[in-house]
Amino acid sequence: MRLKTPIYFLAFAILMVAATLAQAEWKPVEGNIMTRWAKNVSPDKVLPEYPRPQMVRKEWKNLNGLWEYAIVEKDAPKPTKFQGDILVPFAVESALSGVKKTVGETNRLWYNRTFTVPKEWKGQRVLLHFDAVDWDAKVWVNDKEVAAHQGGFDPFTADITDALNDKAEQTLVVSVWDPSDQGPQPCGKQHKNPEGIWYTPVTGIWKTVWLEPVPAASIQSLKIVPDIDKGVVTISAQTTGAKDSDEVAIEVLDGTNAVVSGKAAPGKPAELKIANAKLWSVDTPFLYNLRVTLKQGDKAVDAVDSYFGMRKISLQKDEKGIERLALNNKILFQYGPLDQGWWPDGLYTAPTDEALKFDIEMTKKMGFNMIRKHIKVEPARWYTYCDQLGIVVWQDMPSGNVSEARKKNAEEGKKAAAQFELELKRMIDNLQNYPSIIMWIPFNEGWGQYDTERIVKWIKEYEPSRLVNNASGWTDMHVGDLRDHHDYPSAGKPQPEPNRADVQGEFGGLGLPVKGHLWKDDSKNWGYRTFSDTEKLAADYERLMRQVHVFIGQGLSAAVYTQTTDVEVEVNGLMTYDREVFKFKPEWLAQVNGRLYQTPPVVTPLVHTSEKSDVTWRYTTTKPADGWEKADFKDADWKEGKGVLGTKDTPGAAVRTVWNTPDVWTRRVVELPDLTGKTVELSLLHDEDAEVYINGVLAAEVKGYTTTYDSVAISAEAQKTLKAGKNVLAIHCHQTTGGQAIDAGLNAIEYPKGK
Repeated sequence: MRLKTPIYFLAFAILMVAATLAQAEWKPVEGNIMTRWAKNVSPDKVLPEYPRPQMVRKEWKNLNGLWEYAIVEKDAPKPTKFQGDILVPFAVESALSGVKKTVGETNRLWYNRTFTVPKEWKGQRVLLHFDAVDWDAKVWVNDKEVAAHQGGFDPFTADITDALNDKAEQTLVVSVWDPSDQGPQPCGKQHKNPEGIWYTPVTGIWKTVWLEPVPAASIQSLKIVPDIDKGVVTISAQTTGAKDSDEVAIEVLDGTNAVVSGKAAPGKPAELKIANAKLWSVDTPFLYNLRVTLKQGDKAVDAVDSYFGMRKISLQKDEKGIERLALNNKILFQYGPLDQGWWPDGLYTAPTDEALKFDIEMTKKMGFNMIRKHIKVEPARWYTYCDQLGIVVWQDMPSGNVSEARKKNAEEGKKAAAQFELELKRMIDNLQNYPSIIMWIPFNEGWGQYDTERIVKWIKEYEPSRLVNNASGWTDMHVGDLRDHHDYPSAGKPQPEPNRADVQGEFGGLGLPVKGHLWKDDSKNWGYRTFSDTEKLAADYERLMRQVHVFIGQGLSAAVYTQTTDVEVEVNGLMTYDREVFKFKPEWLAQVNGRLYQTPPVVTPLVHTSEKSDVTWRYTTTKPADGWEKADFKDADWKEGKGVLGTKDTPGAAVRTVWNTPDVWTRRVVELPDLTGKTVELSLLHDEDAEVYINGVLAAEVKGYTTTYDSVAISAEAQKTLKAGKNVLAIHCHQTTGGQAIDAGLNAIEYPKGK
C-alpha cells in the first residue's frame, strides 16, 4: 500500500491537470452577442440536470462535455485524427460548441470520446441515450455499431451492454450528416443561407447524451391519459424483457400522500379513479406524483417516478353559439407569444437549465397564458417547466419539404412523407404525457404541407385527447378543430365557423432594434413594423391589444403574438435575443395583456367602412391648399370614388377606386347620432402612413400598413369635436412601396363597467 499510494495520487494529479488544460483550451467562439448564462458554461458543467423528468430513475451518468470532432467529406471513412474539441451538446455551428463552423450537406460531422461505466452497474443492462441529434446519426461503441437514427428532434436509445469490453475505458464514436434545408426532412427554420426569418443551421448533437443502467426486465415508457369528466386517469407501462405474468404496480400521490393505487399487466392499461380530483389549470397548475413499479412475484425489479395533471382541452360554444377553446370545460381565451426557442450562443440549445426556464417564467410574468412552440421540439425539461408554471402549449411539428420532394419525383416524395410522418408520430409519443400541451400543429403556413385531411384524421384517431390545428396560417384545408389565420402586423377579423374555433395563429411582429444587443449591427435587422423608440412601440402594441379585445367579442378564441425574443436578424421580440433588454416593462405588459381575459367591449358601427358597404370618398392626388382637413373646406373640384382607394391585390383591401400615386388626400361627410357617454374609435385600413382628422382636428397618426381594419383610438381633442349630425372625416395617406390602400369608418366602443 505504501508503494501504491504515491502512484495513485500521481495518476489522479495527471488526470486533474489534463482536465484543467482541456477546460482552459475550450472557450466560446466570439463574434456574436451572448446571453448572461454563457459564463456559467464550462466543460465540467454542461446541462448537468436530469434530462427526463417524466420517467425518473436515480442512477444515471451525464456524457455532456468535451468530445473530439472532425468535419470531413460526406462519404469519407471515419477520420484517424480529429480536428479539435467540441462542447456537447451544443451544435457545431454555435458559439458555445467552441467550434462555430458550418458543416453543410456535402460534409459529415464526426464525434469521438471515451467513457467509463460505474462498477456499481455490473449485472445490469446499460442504455445510451441521445436526446436529439440533427439529423442522420450512426453510433459505435468499441467499434461496434449500436444505433442508426434519422430524426433531428426526437430521442433515441441504444442498449450498449453487449458492446462493452472489460477495460475501464470504452470508446464512443458518432457520425452525423445533416442537409439542413437542402433535404426534404423536417428541419424547421434552419437555412443554408440564413437571413430574415431563416436561421443558422444546427448540425449534430444538440440535447443531452447520457447513460442509464436498467435491469433485464424494465419499464420502457409510460402513457398517461386523464379524463376529468369520468374522474379517472388511465396509465399503461410499456416494458422490455418482462413476462406476461409480471405485474405493473401504480401509485398516485398528492405530494407524498397516497391517493389511489392500481395494477395491470405489462403494456396493458390501468384505470384509476381520482376522487375529487384537483385539476391542472393556468392559475393552479396542480400535478399529481406517480410511482410505477415492475414486479416479478413479490420482487420489485424496476421502478420509475413520474407525474401528471388532470385537465381537459375541448371546444365549447359560448352563449352566442360561437365555438371557443375550453380548458376543464370552462372557456379560456388563450394568448401567448410565438416562441422560436433559439439562443445567440447555443442556437437550438439553451446555455443552462436556468436559461431554459427563464423564457417561460418571463412569458408568464408578462401576462401570457399560452406559448406556441414554433416548429421546434424542446428538451423534456422545458415542457415540465410549462407544466409546473401553468402555461398551455401549442406544439408545432418542425416543418419539412415533402411538397417540394413530391415535385421532383414520386419516389422522393414517398420517402419524404414517410419520414415526416415517422417523426410526427415520435414527437407525439414523446410529448403526449405533458399536461401543458393542448394542441398539435402538423403544418405551418403551407411549408411542405401535403395530404392535410389524412394527416389530421390520423392525429385525431391516434391521440384524441388534444385539439388539432390543421395548418397555422395560409393553407387551411377546413379540417381539424381550428380556423387559424396569420395577419401582420395587425390581427385579422375573426370568421367563426359552426364547428371550429377561430384563432389568430400569428400577428404583431412589432420591431425595435436595440443597439448593443443585435445579432448583426447593420441595416439588415427587421420587424414587420419597426420602431425607433419604446414609447411608440408601446403605443402601437396597446393599439393592437384594443383591436384583439374587440375581436374576442366577435368570435376570436386565441391569439399568438410574434414573438418571445429577437432571433438573429429579426428584431420583433418582446426581449432582445440575449434576453438582456425587455422591449416593454413586464409589469406594464401584464396589465395590458390582462385586459384580454376580461369581458370584451361591445362594438356598434356608427360610420361604415367600405369593407362591406357602398361608401363614396372625395379625393385628390395633388397636394391641396392648407386647411384641406377642416370641415368648411371646399372640395367640390375633388374627384369622387368608391372605397377602398388603392391598388389591386393589396392584402385585406376591397379596392374599387385606383389610387397608385405616392399620396392621396380624402374627405367624407358622415352623419353621427347623439354620442353622449360613448367612446368612439376609428376603424382604419391603411397602407401605408396615414394622418386622420375629424372636423379639422388630428384624430390619429399611424405608420406602416395593416391587412385588416384596425381599431384605432381617437385623440381626446378630436373626440371633443364629435357631434350629432354632420361631421367631416379627412385623411392623408402616404405610400412608398408595395400595395397601397386607405379606408376608414367610426365605431362606438362600450366597455363593461369597471373595466
